[in-house]
Amino acid sequence: MPRILIVEDEDIIRSAVRKLLQHAGYEVADAVSVEEAEGLDPDSFDLIITDLRLPGAAGTEMINRAPNTPVLIMTSYASLRSAVDSMKMGAVDYIAKPFDHDEMLAAVASILARNPALAEDTDEPGAHSDSSNVEADPSAIMYGQCDAMQRVFTLIRKVAPTETTTLIRGESGTGKELAARALHLLSPRAKKPLISVNCAAIPESLIESELFGHEKGAFTGAVSARTGLIEAADGGSLFLDEIGELPPEAQARLLRVLQESEIRRVGSTESRKVDVRMIAATHRNLKAMTRTGEFREDLYYRLNVMQIRIPPLRERRADILGLARRFLARQANKLGRPELSLSPEAMRTLERYRWPGNVRELENAIERASILSDGDIIHPSSLDLDNDPTDDHIPETLVEGNNEQVPAREADDSSDLSLEDYFQHFVLENEDRMSETELAQKLGISRKSLWERRQRLGIPRKKT
Repeated sequence: MPRILIVEDEDIIRSAVRKLLQHAGYEVADAVSVEEAEGLDPDSFDLIITDLRLPGAAGTEMINRAPNTPVLIMTSYASLRSAVDSMKMGAVDYIAKPFDHDEMLAAVASILARNPALAEDTDEPGAHSDSSNVEADPSAIMYGQCDAMQRVFTLIRKVAPTETTTLIRGESGTGKELAARALHLLSPRAKKPLISVNCAAIPESLIESELFGHEKGAFTGAVSARTGLIEAADGGSLFLDEIGELPPEAQARLLRVLQESEIRRVGSTESRKVDVRMIAATHRNLKAMTRTGEFREDLYYRLNVMQIRIPPLRERRADILGLARRFLARQANKLGRPELSLSPEAMRTLERYRWPGNVRELENAIERASILSDGDIIHPSSLDLDNDPTDDHIPETLVEGNNEQVPAREADDSSDLSLEDYFQHFVLENEDRMSETELAQKLGISRKSLWERRQRLGIPRKKT
């Protein structure tokens, strides 16, 4: 049975990770600091999971104090640069907080699978059986019994072993990052790093420096040269989440990476070759953005060599209760209430709800209900879901009155545009000359609905 040491000073996170790993069949010990972990003989463990920032010595110190044990770094998106730097110091991988439970288990399984001794140890009943599952099938990383998700799994199996650049499309909360992790773990690059970057989380003024690196003195504050995230992923995979948020200058430079497999640091005149498998994801309609000039058309076609669409939860209703039970089991284990279950009315409520926030919203609803429920049975009141039947969809007649520039039948003429595609295209085309009130009136919806759909589809309001 693989032994794992957790070094984390936050009690809630340390307890949650410990229970998660114990439930998966691992032997787990924990400590709140590097100094306490040193007393547990850290080199006797098969894996160390440590927070980056700890009281006293930093979590990266575990790399030096347990040189024969792989170290997985936990960090936040705000400390992403430090996480990449820690990999240069010898950490085998990092995982960003807040992380999904499946994501943590997949990362652990991937690291332990690299240890030949553990791979050959089949006599132990607790030897990590999930490791082979994770590497053999994406269904061990993502959940989905419906036909739509089975098609996604089949596509991942076919695409993963190749070097093909892949674009993952899906609404916020559908699990695009899990799909990217499955593509990486099932590829020949699985033993190399998977660097995940949320393009929307990095300030526009820093995005080029973060992705491509910079030389000393390239700009104010650049006191030393720094490797970019693309270069840090050399030999592995780079996952660019929310690719539609990249500014035009970064789009041009990323296109060169895809075309020439080389980067040039900010402030440098020399190019460096990189060997990176590119995986991008977005919840925006990049094709519509190319029509308005917000996204480069040549970059779109470079990224869209292979496309994987993760269906929203409302299109996979057969999976709702299965997902809910998985999340409920985790929460019951976390809260120490193993008897938690859903009432028939709660099940019907879950199935009727449209889930604009998708799987992430479902997980949050189950967590909230598990905490608020007074007994072991969860009722609809604890789920606290706001079912608004008047705001379920964009009306089929999207445009009222006579609009000569964007006729209502345009959605029918363009066979590749869904109603949401048409909504996004209409807003992007007209937001410069119409107010929010006028846009809402033309679309036949309220301003509140317009704002909510902007949030869901990732269409920010133009700055005035």
